[in-house]
Amino acid sequence: MSTSSNAPQYGRTTATREHHPKLIRIRIATTAAPDVDEFIDWYAKGFGHQVRERGTVAPTLASAWGAPACAGRRYALLSLPSAPDVYLRVVESTPVPGFKPLLTFGWNAFEIILDDIQAVRARLADSPFKIIGEPRPLGFRPTIHAMQVVGPAQEVLYLATETGDRSTSPLPLPNGLVGRPFIMVLGGPDIAAMREFYSRTFDLEPHPIRASRGQTLQGAWGGTEDGTHPITLLRLREHGNSMELDGYVKPGLCPRPRPPGELPPGNAMASFSVPSLGDLDLPYLGQPTAHEGLAYAGARAATLRGPAGELIELIEEPDRGG
Repeated sequence: MSTSSNAPQYGRTTATREHHPKLIRIRIATTAAPDVDEFIDWYAKGFGHQVRERGTVAPTLASAWGAPACAGRRYALLSLPSAPDVYLRVVESTPVPGFKPLLTFGWNAFEIILDDIQAVRARLADSPFKIIGEPRPLGFRPTIHAMQVVGPAQEVLYLATETGDRSTSPLPLPNGLVGRPFIMVLGGPDIAAMREFYSRTFDLEPHPIRASRGQTLQGAWGGTEDGTHPITLLRLREHGNSMELDGYVKPGLCPRPRPPGELPPGNAMASFSVPSLGDLDLPYLGQPTAHEGLAYAGARAATLRGPAGELIELIEEPDRGG
């Protein structure tokens, strides 16, 4: 979550109307990592995540992701008692030399809700997570405090807490010291096009695009405290589930390199639940297919690429579609 100013809008919203979001909630935040065991160790010690399932990626699932070389690779599903069915997934991957976070297009951060950010900051003091942003209040809503860290696969985590009235907050309840992922953060070269794609494709209400002085990106880009980039938010159907869109406007930023046939490195893929894949006419990388395992439990899923090259996995969850 980035700090926003009251600068003029970069783009115009569409005409006001009632929206019926087709994305229900965040289900899985997937990281591609060279060392699955290292990932598990960092998250267990740093945040308390528990392994719910281990295995190897089925060929049908790898094909559905458009990443056939992931077939047979190790994976693990992790979650917390605060949200046991919202997962962090780590998939074994080939290292990408020179890959650094926040410099390429695609999913660039997963944001996790906290109960007490200072307690988590203290917990991370002796961990290997790299802190790239200390806890600080957000300019547009000072009761929200946020910090940012980098994990073992160069994945970025935004961490946030509501210090004010949680009954009126846009943030979800954490239900524990560390809660679930609640925002998927996407970076790309054309924020207006990204907003148009998600608004049109999934009937998400487009919010104004504003200027942000978020120091996490400015620090990665070699910017200054006065530097800005465009930012906007799209809310999913269930409260406390959103997407943040960041305009990657610095010259020289580029599409994310990835090993042939594999997932992108770092923050690799975001998975969302939908009421029905049959109601969506989208250019999937493969036919909607039922998958086994804890994350799917026989439900159908399909994957497509978004406007910044990001992988979007959609999983049917009709029981929450009302």
